Amino acid sequence: MNVNNRQKLLTILAAAVVVVWAGDNLVVEPLIKSWKGRKAEVIRLRRDISDGERTLSRGESIRQRWENMRTNTLPGEVSLAKTRMVEAFDRWSEGSQISITSIDPQEKRAADDYMTVECHVAAFGNLASVTRFLYELEKDPRAFKVETLQLGSRDNDGQQLTLSLQVSGLLLNQADQ
Repeated sequence: MNVNNRQKLLTILAAAVVVVWAGDNLVVEPLIKSWKGRKAEVIRLRRDISDGERTLSRGESIRQRWENMRTNTLPGEVSLAKTRMVEAFDRWSEGSQISITSIDPQEKRAADDYMTVECHVAAFGNLASVTRFLYELEKDPRAFKVETLQLGSRDNDGQQLTLSLQVSGLLLNQADQ
């Protein structure tokens, strides 16, 4: 092979390698990255659509549950809400045979559309009465939440227990009700 032909062949080969390398770095790799990104986006969108369809299919039960929660909130007037909360504690203590030593309801404004009434309660009783009291509190349909709970023993045998609770009750703004 002649030297000029060899130089032309090497030049063409070098140019072809540069074109292939540039094509790979400037065209193929960005296209692959774009394709993988779009594939991930399609997967995410399909998952979002599936979640939305499940939410829509449960729409009626979600509305019923919200209506149940909304109607079981405390009354919008703070003094009446505190009274209802104290009445609930009296009802639970009667059903469980626990002795309540103090109830201290206090209002807490959380936001414009709702507020809470926090009730600090101190009580004592045996294990059966304390567990029954907590059961009654938890099964109540009202919007109550146990924030803190402390148990202690009043005697060396652990037969008499002390219970300290902080329970919050939900009040929705009148516009929401």
